[in-house]
Formats: sequence, structure tokens, C-alpha cells
Amino acid sequence: MLSLAVLAFLLSLVLTLVVRRALRRRAGRYPKDAPQRFHMGYVPRLGGVGVLAAWALALAALPVLQWAELAGNIDASRIHLSRWGLMLLPAVAGGVLEDLTQRLTVRWRLLLTLGSALLAWSALGVSVPRLDFAWIDGWWSAWPALGVALAVLAVAGLPHAFNLIDGYNGLAGVVALVASLALAHVALQVGDRELAALAVALAAATGGFLLWNYPRGLIFAGDAGAYVWGLLIAVISLLLVQRHPIVSPWFPLLLLIYPVTETLFSIYRKLARGDSPGMADALHLHQLVYRRLVRSVLDEDEARNMLKRNNRTAPYLWSFVVLTVVPAVLFWRFSGVLLGFCVLFAVSYVWAYLMLIRFKVPRVFRGSRF
Repeated sequence: MLSLAVLAFLLSLVLTLVVRRALRRRAGRYPKDAPQRFHMGYVPRLGGVGVLAAWALALAALPVLQWAELAGNIDASRIHLSRWGLMLLPAVAGGVLEDLTQRLTVRWRLLLTLGSALLAWSALGVSVPRLDFAWIDGWWSAWPALGVALAVLAVAGLPHAFNLIDGYNGLAGVVALVASLALAHVALQVGDRELAALAVALAAATGGFLLWNYPRGLIFAGDAGAYVWGLLIAVISLLLVQRHPIVSPWFPLLLLIYPVTETLFSIYRKLARGDSPGMADALHLHQLVYRRLVRSVLDEDEARNMLKRNNRTAPYLWSFVVLTVVPAVLFWRFSGVLLGFCVLFAVSYVWAYLMLIRFKVPRVFRGSRF
């Protein structure tokens, strides 16, 4: 497993740099007045290509690692890499097109991620077989289409959730890294080394990308990167729950509750004021943290000033994410506890958001050195 991680990390480190240098002049330039823009200049948004290529090549090299006795007892034949590639194709192709042209509409992006979600069901068989509560599971099992529909919704939605939080250097990448490591940990606990290999390779490939993304912001993940993270993490989570009844279906929800809550709350507040949920704005939690909590940087160079403030935003959200990942990893078998933490996080998120939007910074953050 360690050799697989090292290979994926090194491949990502090299391939992300290659992508940055080869394609940076081909990407369409995005407007300077975009509400989600918090950097100067034009940064390539194709980091997801390097992450995906490194992940796929590292897993494709598993037979070679096994031949060299460096892959432990991972059964490469059970991974079915071609099916994973087929599942990723529609959404990631659309993400790359959007990163290059900035012209793919929200409707098309939604349709392409839905296509990938349907392929995840048909090629990999994802479903939500239970909710782990006796009073509903009997009824749930009698209608298996409900489990399929929920799985398709989760797989189609999580890529957009990652895209939504991908606003500052290191934010979405670290969330993906931590989630992948948590999935790998639980997969190893239940003896599923194949799913663990998929998650470890993704975590390592993300780590290689992050060295270029944080703190200097030399390349962004883009839509393609967010879709790669969202699709792979969603499908690995669903298969982990599906294959191993001991794993609670609420484990992946708590693990990913931050991007999920950000997405649902964003849809709610836009609909509440009569706007389209697909309209971009600058009122997400990470953007409020940037404006309300991050200290101003005294620097004559405007670009350097913005970069430093950008880099100081992500650590606030990292600490927020840790509060969900730790209980998810500790209580991955106990649905009642996990559901309780999900509710607690949702309430805490809304409270923190309201405090920031009303300029009432919580006392715990007032003395922060960020």
C-alpha cells in the first residue's frame, strides 16, 4: 500500500507540473470581476487532470507492483479500473471542457455528472441498501429503487459540492485528502484492501497536487478536479457501505457533511431571495471567513497581499472539517452517534454563518493569528 501511495504522489507531482506548463496558454481566461475570484492574474485550472492521471496510472501499475512484491495482497483484478474510467468519463470530460473554455452551462454540467452517476450504478452497482434504523429498513428494502435513486443523487451531487468549496488555495484539496484517508482507514478495518487502494491512491495523488496548489496557488483543481474528487469519494463511500454491513451509511455523510451542508444551505438561501441556485455569488462560508476573519496583510504588492489572505483562509475551514472527520472515524459503526453529530454540525454551521453575515465574529476566533 505504501508503494502505491508513493507512486501516485510522485506521478501527481510531475504530471500536475506538466499540465500546468503545457496547457496554461490554452485555457480560456475567466473574468476579473467574477464573484468567486480571490487571486490576481490567470492561474491554470487544470490540476484535476494531473490528479486523475496520477490516480489511474498508479492503479494501472498495481500488477507490476505485485510482480515486484511491493503491493502486499491487493487483488488488482477486483478493482476493475476500466469501469471506474467509464464512470468518470462524462463528468470529467465536461469539467475539462469548462476549465478550458469557461463556456459550459450549469445545466450541461449537471447533466454530465448525472450521466456519470447513472454509469456508477450500471457499471459499479452503487446503491444505498439500508439506513440502519429498524423502523425504516424493512420498508426501505422493499423498494430497492429508493436506494438506487439516493445513490445516484449522492454521486451526481457531491462533485458540485466539492466545486462549491473550491474557492481558496488548499481548501477543497485538503478536504478530499482527509476524506480519502478516512475512507482508506475504515476500508482497512473491514479488510477491503481494494477499496483502500483506490482511496489511498486518490489521497496520494491529491497530496502531489497540493504541493503546487498550497500555499502559492500555482494551479487550481478546476471543475475537472472537483468532479474527480466528488465522484471517486462518493462511489468509494457507497461501495464501502454496500459491501460491509458493519459500516454505517451515516459514516460517509458525517465525513462529507461540510461540503454537503454548504451546498444545501447555498441552494436554500438563493431560492429564499428568488435567485437561481446555479448563480455564482460571494456569500459562501469560506468567502465570509475571508472577509470577516482573515486579518488584512500590509503589503505594497496587491497580488502578494491577496495571495497571503487567500492562504490564511483555508486553515479556518480545515479546523472546522476536523470536527466532523474525527467523530466519523471514531464512530463509523454507530449510526445513532453519527446522525447526532450530523445534526450538531448543521446547527453549528448555520450559527457560524449567521454570526459572520451579521459581523458578530465568534470570540474564539477574535484572537486568531491567521
